[in-house]
Amino acid sequence: MNTHDIITFDQRHLWHPYSPTPAAMDPIPIATARGVLLTTTDGQELIDGMSSWWAAAHGHSHPHLVQAARDQIDKMSHVMFGGLTHQPAVDAARKLLALTDESLTKVFFADSGSVSVEVAIKMALQYQRGHGHPERTKLLTWRSGYHGDTFGPMSVCDPDGGMHSLWKGALSEQIFAPAPPVRGSSPAVIADYLATVESLITDSVAAIIIEPVVQGAGGMRFHDPETVAGIRALCDAHDLVMIADEIATGFGRTGDVFTTQAAGITPDILCVGKALTGGFMTLAATLATDDIAAAIDTDDGGGALMHGPTFMANPLACAVASAALDLIQDGYWKTAVARIEKELEQNLAPLRDDPRVADVRVLGAIGVVELIQPCDMKTATRAATDHGVWLRPFGKLIYTMPPYIATTEDVATICTAIHAAVDAQPHPA
Repeated sequence: MNTHDIITFDQRHLWHPYSPTPAAMDPIPIATARGVLLTTTDGQELIDGMSSWWAAAHGHSHPHLVQAARDQIDKMSHVMFGGLTHQPAVDAARKLLALTDESLTKVFFADSGSVSVEVAIKMALQYQRGHGHPERTKLLTWRSGYHGDTFGPMSVCDPDGGMHSLWKGALSEQIFAPAPPVRGSSPAVIADYLATVESLITDSVAAIIIEPVVQGAGGMRFHDPETVAGIRALCDAHDLVMIADEIATGFGRTGDVFTTQAAGITPDILCVGKALTGGFMTLAATLATDDIAAAIDTDDGGGALMHGPTFMANPLACAVASAALDLIQDGYWKTAVARIEKELEQNLAPLRDDPRVADVRVLGAIGVVELIQPCDMKTATRAATDHGVWLRPFGKLIYTMPPYIATTEDVATICTAIHAAVDAQPHPA
């Protein structure tokens, strides 16, 4: 099929994320992906400034991941996990546990990040039942959060400003604190905020779920590790389960393996995904402590964790995840992310003086330009692709999460494209 035929069929028959059908913009057909580059069916090369929604952290078609997939696919691409096990799952879990804190001892492999959050919610509710508190059925979180698109995670996404406000009334009603104070807030501001969160804790609350340090698709907001540590203290004081959603931040994106480790705390439940397989294929995991597991295993707790996807611990995905975790353990990304952070800051800083820009913020391999007015996605995307870069703006945000293998020249090109995307926006009236 030529480019025209691919686009025509797609627009007639395929849905894309958060889009009508046909989509408002023709999708760009991609033929190959290697390193930082996406190559279109027409031969144009685009730097993947999004790491394909933050997952392809080591670039596309990384040789170590490709080899792991090739080695595994001839042995066993899939087998059910009910009553069976296999070495790829054991290897991936062993390496994952080695990267996390010692008290996280149990691993549940899920299909996707959203499902890992679903599992975390079940864990928290079953824990409270097994712990003698069946009345604890609510989750407490903060606004501007995003945790996925299935119904459990949607219930803890921002109920008004988030992508799931359409479902208000159909979702379980949770308890929301204000959005956390921005990064660099004073100890007094953080203390006042934590007092506000504590005032919302009732006898019905089972757990607090947060995206630590970086809130993702709910607004790309950054907050302080001290705020995360304060949430941990509140959970300890009130016997609540702390769930940390590090699906976007995990595996080095902010400069640390996990942001909870940088905050000096361990959650009771940790959700990971996206870069778990280096963006090679879908896989996520929910990690928990022995205490969580023991309460679930009681009669009151249900006697077993009540979840079991058909493709749970898929051997092919686990083999690739094991290889991706080798790359994280290698640590090459530490100097790369630190360099990318400096280059993003230097190259994006001039946009702070643009009258269309409300804020520019950078943390690790994350660069965010927040506009005063909502972004025109069509003009911004065209401006970026004209400069050889793929970006996916949303709301008021034009942002990038480059692969860790992005060179200085790649980062400069991405930033030039962001400047062009901003320039394509109208000035405020």
